[in-house]
Amino acid sequence: MDDLPQPEEPANLKFLRLLVTTLTAVMIVGVIVVIALLVTRLRDQGPTLPDQISLPAGASAHAFTQGDGWFAVVTDDDRILIYNATTGALQQEITVTAGE
Repeated sequence: MDDLPQPEEPANLKFLRLLVTTLTAVMIVGVIVVIALLVTRLRDQGPTLPDQISLPAGASAHAFTQGDGWFAVVTDDDRILIYNATTGALQQEITVTAGE
């Protein structure tokens, strides 16, 4: 009974087997790429924040934002103070006025 020839698989079944194998390989590669991206992004230290910011007298910080080479502090008295990220020196001061 073991010597009986095996019937050949239908073409649709061969194609389905190929699709499942390809999908499995693509999913494995995708999971590896996602893990690699997570590892590299989590290893990134992110932006460096200054330890201390010297604000003008009477000003208190309301908001903070940072860009490449600069950071800005929005004060309660409607000013935006832009500092150099490397030196910490005040580069620009912008007074915000409400438009009517």
